[in-house]
Amino acid sequence: MGMAEAESQFHVLAVDDSIIDRKLVERLLKTSSCQVTTVDSGSKALEFLGLQEDGNNHQEAEINLIITDYCMPGMTGYDLLKKIKESSSLRNIPVVIMSSENVPSRINRCLEGGAEEFFLKPVRLSDVNKLRPHMMKTRSKSQQQDAEKIVTQEKIEIASEEVPQTESNTEQNQQQKLQANNNNKRKAIEENLSLDRTRPRYSINGLTAV
Repeated sequence: MGMAEAESQFHVLAVDDSIIDRKLVERLLKTSSCQVTTVDSGSKALEFLGLQEDGNNHQEAEINLIITDYCMPGMTGYDLLKKIKESSSLRNIPVVIMSSENVPSRINRCLEGGAEEFFLKPVRLSDVNKLRPHMMKTRSKSQQQDAEKIVTQEKIEIASEEVPQTESNTEQNQQQKLQANNNNKRKAIEENLSLDRTRPRYSINGLTAV
């Protein structure tokens, strides 16, 4: 499998209220053979991820990385980052922040909040190439989870196969006990018949009596 084919498995969610920046990021990611989904706000990103207001996650599509603009109306990129990292089911998804403003305090705030990278706009292909190692981590975790599911399923199947075998052993034991009881009854009957044969017989007035 070539590198382009391997990277095609990665699914990136791009979040930006600027359609120009969204199209640029989408084009760069697709050049790197990534599947891309774009939304124009943090709230729509959470909706796509399936994160409900109660904090529960109902995500259907697997996302390997989220790249989001910092300055957006309503929910900023930092707010979106916090929401994702607070979710037990989404916190392992790498988040990358991008901004047209080079503000060190903002950059440090995002990196300390759990962001993997902070890119200055306009995003370049060299920036996108830095995303691959972060996406590889999510794929490794996904494969590990799949392997754990397979092992669990195999354990369940083995356990289900052992149950009929136990029932079969119980039935066999019952049959052996029944056969032993029948043998004991037969033996007792034979002993009684043997006793009857060995008893003396007397004849009174031509009639035979025991």
